[in-house]
Amino acid sequence: MGTRCRGSDRARVGAGERWLQSHPPGRGAPLEDEIGTQQQVEPYPTGICAGPARPHPFRFTASMPALAGSPAQWRAQLRRIEDLGFSSVSVSDHFTGGWSLDPVVAMTVAAEATSRLRVLGLVFCNDFRHPAVLHRALANLDVFSGGRLEIGLGAGWQRDDHDALGLPFDPPAVRIDRLAEAVELLRGLFAERPVTAAGRHYRVTGLAGLPGPAQRPRPPLLIGGGSRRVLELAGRCADIVGINPRLAPGVDPLTAAADLDPAGLDRKLSWVRAAARANGRDPERLEFQLRMFDVRVRHRGVEHRSTSSHARGLPAEVLAASPVALHGDVPACVDRLLALRDRYGVSYLHLGGNLDAAAPIVAHLAGR
Repeated sequence: MGTRCRGSDRARVGAGERWLQSHPPGRGAPLEDEIGTQQQVEPYPTGICAGPARPHPFRFTASMPALAGSPAQWRAQLRRIEDLGFSSVSVSDHFTGGWSLDPVVAMTVAAEATSRLRVLGLVFCNDFRHPAVLHRALANLDVFSGGRLEIGLGAGWQRDDHDALGLPFDPPAVRIDRLAEAVELLRGLFAERPVTAAGRHYRVTGLAGLPGPAQRPRPPLLIGGGSRRVLELAGRCADIVGINPRLAPGVDPLTAAADLDPAGLDRKLSWVRAAARANGRDPERLEFQLRMFDVRVRHRGVEHRSTSSHARGLPAEVLAASPVALHGDVPACVDRLLALRDRYGVSYLHLGGNLDAAAPIVAHLAGR
């Protein structure tokens, strides 16, 4: 199969994306703190595949609530995320470290509990599921949610997950080749004809990609990662590109966000854009997703904080200059994110696990 992704998907059909009106922030349970490596019943923003002449509107994703308390409380937290104006709720894919959520089940229940909120796998580890099995589950979810699905895929980085499952943690080159093959197969299954493919890692014969998705030509695809090869794959094949720090052996996980300093972020985005152009795609059509790894927002006399584990070991002077740190009062943070979009083209943001920190910023910028 290989990596034959092209920029030929026909433009998504939209009917005037409407963005939620934000409500004043309140308090809720803490959210799971994860990199992704995210959205409403309304159509996916048409500019992402139609080539906007202006910046992409801001969208925000919040982490899926942790499984704490009753299922009714969990659903109520999701409805609060929706009411605050977030575009999506996102969930990662792990089996160790106390992780308890199954992403497909959590995304399905989240879609049922809400009416506009999109659901995003941020990201599915490709090694855990055959892409045809993942396609069947997600195609059903797109139909049952009324077209609120976003699919995120990555090559996997946390060796403990593979070890716990008895799966080989292959070298990065092998895992990325397998990811590229899975992306090609997944895209094929969302097309209209049965798929026959015999690749190095996956084989299918006359497999029809049923059911047909609610979103046409398919749900948006996010590919997330921090290495050059993964980001070049995203430039060739993805609708949304998740820009992450590189989490390779030998990288201190407590300082991994240092990889996203201004020069590092520029470099990663240049890999994506160059790969898109080389594959006949317009990089301006891509939506870029990024996490803020250290958030300190002053609002109504209180400083609300959220720090990812991947930034906890960084010194203050590094954080102060980092594009993935967000510090200040609400107007200063809003200005900083507007400048971030102007400078780097990043518009799809995760503002950490503290809703009280994120909510006033979402209220100012969602859809803008």
